[in-house]
Amino acid sequence: MQKEETLATYFYQWMETFKKPALAPVTYIKYQNTYRQIQQYFNNENIHSISRLSYQQVLNEFAKTHAKRTTAGFHKQIRAAILDAVEEGLITTDFTRKAIITGRKNKKKQKFLSYTEWQKLITYTSNNCTNSLNLIIYLSAVTGMRYAEVLGLTIADIDFKNKIVTINKTWDYKYHTGFKRTKNKSSVRTIDLDYQTLELLRKLIAKRQFKEEHQQICVDYKYSLPVSATINRYLENLCEKLDIPIISFHGLRHTHASILLFKGVNLISVSKRLGHKDVTTTQSVYFHVIKEMEERETDLILSILDEAIK
Repeated sequence: MQKEETLATYFYQWMETFKKPALAPVTYIKYQNTYRQIQQYFNNENIHSISRLSYQQVLNEFAKTHAKRTTAGFHKQIRAAILDAVEEGLITTDFTRKAIITGRKNKKKQKFLSYTEWQKLITYTSNNCTNSLNLIIYLSAVTGMRYAEVLGLTIADIDFKNKIVTINKTWDYKYHTGFKRTKNKSSVRTIDLDYQTLELLRKLIAKRQFKEEHQQICVDYKYSLPVSATINRYLENLCEKLDIPIISFHGLRHTHASILLFKGVNLISVSKRLGHKDVTTTQSVYFHVIKEMEERETDLILSILDEAIK
């Protein structure tokens, strides 16, 4: 008689026994992620009832929303466990054999949005910021903060009186180890906030009734903090919904800086706002914008001279 055991149960016991003692905590987290995905995609399916056909169907479904590399990693870890299960005699068939790995094709993304496209995005996200994903996107778009910096924001970091936010830590969204240091020393900085953003944060904090200063602003405590793949997929769908070019989350930072530069904010101020080590970094990253500004200034100079000579 076959033992009633789900794939999820076996995988959990297998990773706890064979992987946890041998792997670094940050690496073991990848197996924990696979375990959660097995629970989601295989539910409580008995390990004995899974066939090559049904396993491939699950892989195909998984691949619809994940890149080929992610799908391959998901399959690789399950296959390692199943090969052990076959060797132990728990099951007789390796249903992961000859699995076909596919994945979601990444859509072409722009590096940054135009001013009107940016306006459209921040208008929508600010009006729907009770959704934490919209709030995260909005804050990056209006401050130029990196993803880990936005996730690391706490109530204590917002100074409503002086209208600034302090960036002094990040959140480890990849390995879930909690708060971490900023990318480098220059990333520790203060950013001036506009009135609308301050009011948005004030109302949100009051609505969610945060009680501790070190609670993260972008967590509504119904959902865990999203990984980068989640926020990028959401942003991609949102861009399509708003009929604007698709950009990555990091593209929000590029957009913010590009708009400030093109609107005439000096290079030093933009560099400090982004937390760059020096203006050379800003110049190299945003050379295309600076070049366009130079061309615009050249036209302005010539027009001034033309008027004077008349």
